[in-house]
Amino acid sequence: MAGRIEGKIALITGAARGQGRAFAVRLAEEGADIIAADVCEDMPGRNYKGGTSDELAETVRLVRKAGRRAKAVQADVRDYPALKEAVDAGAAELGGLDIVCANAGIGSRQYLAHDIPEEEWQLMLGVNLTGVWHTCKAAVPHVIAGGRGGSVVINSSVTGLRAYANISHYVSAKHAGIGLMRSLAIELGPHDIRVNAILPTQVNTPMIMNEKSWKLFRPDLEEPTKDDFAAASQRTGVLPRPWVEPEDISNALLFLVSDEARCITGVALPVDNGALVK
Repeated sequence: MAGRIEGKIALITGAARGQGRAFAVRLAEEGADIIAADVCEDMPGRNYKGGTSDELAETVRLVRKAGRRAKAVQADVRDYPALKEAVDAGAAELGGLDIVCANAGIGSRQYLAHDIPEEEWQLMLGVNLTGVWHTCKAAVPHVIAGGRGGSVVINSSVTGLRAYANISHYVSAKHAGIGLMRSLAIELGPHDIRVNAILPTQVNTPMIMNEKSWKLFRPDLEEPTKDDFAAASQRTGVLPRPWVEPEDISNALLFLVSDEARCITGVALPVDNGALVK
């Protein structure tokens, strides 16, 4: 049975694991071939390890298991020449590009805005904003050249529309990404290329599922547990769930890149358990 995006070619950054892997597998299940990109390195100062080349290879294996073609490319989204070379190679091998998912990103460490170290600010903006722009800059010309329209989705955060204390560098990057999305939607509309963003709340991935991240939600506890985090996390939304799963974000992505959303562009779509209405 033909899938909802049968025959499309999709680029996904940050594809080694977590949301990126879930995106790759879900789109493959619905008929897309996948260019899976990841830096496959640890980012300095994070609370969690980065994806690995072995994990990226596993993403490729899962895409192929779903019956679709896959191309793994390693590149840092901060390095535009390297990213462009990787995207060009993937598009050449698979035959073009229809879907772009700018997913690669890093989590934040807590600082008052006036105490953020210079290198932390540059890293955050470099990955979570410049990296998104680089992804679009490298990929969009391939989508335009295809002449059949397409879809760009930026994986943002509820912090794209709401501010929180002590992570102003993260909030700044995510707010700016929404502005980039809206401008791209205007520019690319004449090519029938739609541009939207997804705004997740806490997602069940290694970025949030670690003791140091739990401490951000329960600073009152010396060694908070996952259950402690779950209780605090659930209070951020209105639905009775402490977080969302990568598959929840994947389903939103699939909708936005499919023809079911062919008239939707410039939209910031929350998948947040109601966090933005609380």
